[in-house]
Amino acid sequence: MVSLISRLRASRGQADPYPIYAELRSMGDVLPAPWGGHLLLSHELCDQVLRSRTWATFDAEWRARQGEGNRWSAPASRQLSKTLQGLNPPHHTRQRRSLGNVFDRNTLTGLQPFVAQAVEDLLDRLSGQLRTNGEADFSALVGEDLPVATIGHWLKLPQADHALLRELTHGQAYAQELLPSASQLAQANAAAEGLREYFTAVVAERRRSLGDDALSNWIRTWDELEPDREVADETLYHLVMFIVIASLETTSTLLSNMVWLLDQHPRQRAWLLDHPEAAPNAVEEVLRYDPPIHLTTRVATEDTVLSGVRIARDEVVHVMIAAANHDPDQFVDPDTFDIGRTAAHLGFGGGIHYCIGAALARVEATELLQGLIRRFPTLRVTTPPLWEPRMAFRRLTALHVAER
Repeated sequence: MVSLISRLRASRGQADPYPIYAELRSMGDVLPAPWGGHLLLSHELCDQVLRSRTWATFDAEWRARQGEGNRWSAPASRQLSKTLQGLNPPHHTRQRRSLGNVFDRNTLTGLQPFVAQAVEDLLDRLSGQLRTNGEADFSALVGEDLPVATIGHWLKLPQADHALLRELTHGQAYAQELLPSASQLAQANAAAEGLREYFTAVVAERRRSLGDDALSNWIRTWDELEPDREVADETLYHLVMFIVIASLETTSTLLSNMVWLLDQHPRQRAWLLDHPEAAPNAVEEVLRYDPPIHLTTRVATEDTVLSGVRIARDEVVHVMIAAANHDPDQFVDPDTFDIGRTAAHLGFGGGIHYCIGAALARVEATELLQGLIRRFPTLRVTTPPLWEPRMAFRRLTALHVAER
């Protein structure tokens, strides 16, 4: 177990983690982890835990019970415990309802023209780089920029701040790793402080000049919900920060990974070029085959049993989403990349913590894929991508492409 987890945490293991997941699955559906807790490998159990109220996320109360001087008491960890992903009912219910249906049909329809134009502008930039140098880093030029441009436009965040937001988001993601190193946790803590300063200022500035944007509307809502202005503004800072960091890290990986997977499956790619209307389904298969988030963690709220294994109250289970998406008991030929597949997946999680930006991520990925089909039918990856050495949040850091 230690050897397999060590391999998963390395860049080499991240380049192809699925044989390692298969080895883990062969050992059982519920495996005791060397550091405590259990790994869940089957789709059935992962789906059950994500949807069941018997399982909770790491909230502030649970983290406090773990004592001081550990990763759970680190500033970045404490910050996460106050965001939507770190809240359990009734606190989660109150905050989630305050946002309304964040990316409903009207919002997505309003954002569609911007996303379409942003895709064209980024593909223009990619085209120029390819003409000049013959090769370009798709991740840096397109994959990293489309999500921050979209969410920045929607929330009216200055374009000059986009690079900072990307940097802070990448740093903060280390706090969500399974076993972050001391240096990774230090980066996460520094990023957490930067995010606090930035979004506290954003809320204060927006309050001074309310408009018709989403954040202004949330401010109005929380002024009605919470009589204490200081508490309201702190809640707003955590809400808007969470939506931004959740939108950037996962979607950027999805976009670049989409290009890589299609490059590695030329028959599927050729079929898609002849059937561009299948782009939305291709996006779903990317999300199943290699989702941006490979694992998440839950805590037992009571003594329980999973697949014959006793789990005590307050004990953790690691929901191995990527492994579940390759479970042969759930999917036919799960290790085959098939854009004609229609089976549901856990790429966006499940239950009350289902990805809040799933609909927007789908819009961005579909729009980009359709643009690539139309403008770059001969695009190819020139060298294997570089992957960050981490397990939970996948991050593809470089993807060099050229035209045939």
